[in-house]
Amino acid sequence: MFFFKLNGKQREAGLGSLRDVSLKEARGKADAMRKVLAEGRDPIDARKTCEAGPAIPTFGAFADELVDTIEEGFRNEKHRYQWKQTLGDAYCAAIRSKRVDEITVEDVLRILQPLWLPKQETASRLRGRLERVFDAAKAKGLRSSENPARWKGNLKELLPARRKLQRGHQPAMPYADVPAFIGRLRERQATSALALEFLILTAARVSEVLGATWDEIDLEGKLWTLPAERMKAGRQHRVPLVSRSIDILNHMKAVWDAEGQEARSGSALVFFGAKRDRPLSNMAFAQLLERMGERGFVPHGFRSSFRDWCGECTDCPREVAEAALAHVVGNTVEQAYRRGDALEKRRNLMASWAQFVDPD
Repeated sequence: MFFFKLNGKQREAGLGSLRDVSLKEARGKADAMRKVLAEGRDPIDARKTCEAGPAIPTFGAFADELVDTIEEGFRNEKHRYQWKQTLGDAYCAAIRSKRVDEITVEDVLRILQPLWLPKQETASRLRGRLERVFDAAKAKGLRSSENPARWKGNLKELLPARRKLQRGHQPAMPYADVPAFIGRLRERQATSALALEFLILTAARVSEVLGATWDEIDLEGKLWTLPAERMKAGRQHRVPLVSRSIDILNHMKAVWDAEGQEARSGSALVFFGAKRDRPLSNMAFAQLLERMGERGFVPHGFRSSFRDWCGECTDCPREVAEAALAHVVGNTVEQAYRRGDALEKRRNLMASWAQFVDPD
């Protein structure tokens, strides 16, 4: 028994039975209580708090905190948005108010099952993000049970087999139809139409075009240099710009300058949305295609159109065509020795592509 006085009152705290606690252990507990008492705190309350363990946050609070902690490792703002959105009310509303240690496999299944077959890629990414949240909670001592979002030996046995190759095969417009499509695209004056044509001419990804800033553009050198942090492969990518791409950029430059704004600084967006400091929506291109009656294709598919044209209509070496798409080719040894990016060869290739798709 440990006897002490606090706030003028005599108190006592048990140290455990003689059968379960040795004299050495009892002395250690008493010393710890003396330190707590010296700090002006109640040793009994401190012991209760310690035995109860850390306060367990809700899944929502812990997931939001985790995203804020790891966001520096994200390549761009879109990545952060996707984490916030998928772990937020869009998919996880049913568990956000539950304590992170109370969530079960059944809870995770109720979230994933409606998405598993109709939205395979979304469901797969969501499951991976859930797994990371629960792993982080366990690492912090907030969970003791197994990870309910773990795949092997867990969800793999409870979810139906999915169709293969859903990912990566984006519906693409046949390359022979692209010139006529661009002809119709040029009839529209919207920023989204200019940005989509720029995407086609550069064979770039949607996120790369939407996030393009003026400091990436060299109009005189006819070059667009994307920094590594904006690229899927994590490598800087240089894109040669053809005359029509330069025309589009000059048009956007004039739009900026027409209002006398000095906002066209290096970090300003080339293709802005409703506000100058906001990019076009991720849905801008899809909505444009919908309005034009092109319901069978997606914006990303124009990269496939370009690649098919390279293979069918040119004698361009495979590695040059893949470099134009910012794909990493070869094993690590080949990559170590192939340090150039075939810029001049790609400049000729992109000029030929621009000539092919020009409707005039």
